[in-house]
Amino acid sequence: MKIVVTGGAGFIASHIVDLYLAQGHEVIVIDNLWEKGGGKRQNLNPAARFYELDIRSPEAAKIILSEKPEVVNLHAAQHSVKISTDLPGLDAEVNVVGMLNLLEASLQAGTRKVIFASSGATYGPPQHLPVTELTPQHPVSPYGITKMVMEHYLRYYQLEKGLDYTIFRYGNIYGPRQDPNGEAGVISIFARRILNGEPVRIDWDGQQEKDYLYVGDVAEANLKALTGGDNEIFCLGSGLGTSVNELYRRLSRIAGNQVPVVRGPKRPGDIYQAYFDCTRAHQLLEWQPRVDLDEGLRRTVAFFAPEVPAQAAFTG
Repeated sequence: MKIVVTGGAGFIASHIVDLYLAQGHEVIVIDNLWEKGGGKRQNLNPAARFYELDIRSPEAAKIILSEKPEVVNLHAAQHSVKISTDLPGLDAEVNVVGMLNLLEASLQAGTRKVIFASSGATYGPPQHLPVTELTPQHPVSPYGITKMVMEHYLRYYQLEKGLDYTIFRYGNIYGPRQDPNGEAGVISIFARRILNGEPVRIDWDGQQEKDYLYVGDVAEANLKALTGGDNEIFCLGSGLGTSVNELYRRLSRIAGNQVPVVRGPKRPGDIYQAYFDCTRAHQLLEWQPRVDLDEGLRRTVAFFAPEVPAQAAFTG
C-alpha cells in the first residue's frame, strides 16, 4: 500500500513510518522540519521518500497529486498549546488551512482514506471520568479548538465527498525520540534532566493525573487503521491516570538518581485529571496497549541515557 505520512520526521509519526515500512508498505514523508514542530532529520527512516515541505504549500499538495497514495496519514501539526495561545492565527493556518490543503489534494488524487491525529485537548476539563468518544468537547486552547474543527471537516468530507477517515484522540504520548526541550512531554523532559542530575519543575501540586500511552502502541493503532475503523473516532490511552509526582518517583527509581524538585504555579489551560476508556478501540480495531508504564519509562530512559555527559554526577 502506498501511504503519505505528514509530520513523518516527528516524534509520533516517525514511529508510525517505521512500522508501516516494516510491514512492507511504500511510505512518502512530508515534513518541514520546523524547529518548534519536533520534526528532526535524524528521525527519518531512509527507506521512506522524504519531501521537506510545509503542509500549507502548493508543493505539498502536488506531492499527493503526483504520488496518488491510497492512504494519507495526517500527523503534521502545530502541537504546542503555548504557541497556539500566543499565536492563534498561526495555529489555525497550520492545523486547519494546512490540513484542508492536503484534504483537497487527497480528493483529487483518489485517496481512499485519511488517518487524523486529533487530541484529548479537544475535550477540555472533563466533567466525568473516564473520557469516552461521547464525552462533550469543550476545548480551552486554540490548539484543542483547531483539532476539534478538523474532526468536523473530516466528517463533512466523508459525507459530502466520500473520503473515509479514522480519527484518533490521543492521550499523553511518550517514548523514544520525544523532544525534551519543549513544553510538552513531561516524561522526556524529566528523564533527560534526572539523567543529567538537574532539578525538575513540577507545576501545580503535582497530583494532576493524565493518561500516558507508549508511542509504539500508538503506531500499532495507526497500522490497524489502514484496514479498519473506517469513519470512526477512537480514544487512545492506557485507561489509567498517573500523577506528575508519581512519574517523578518512577523515573527517579529507574534512572537510579534523585534530583531536586522546583515547584511552580498552575499552567494556563492545564487540566487536573483526565484518562480514557478505550473500549471502542478494543472492540472495533482489536487494539489495546501492550507496553505498561514501567516498561515504557525504562525504554524512554534507555533512549536518553547515551546523551548524558560522562562527567554527570549521580547521587544514586
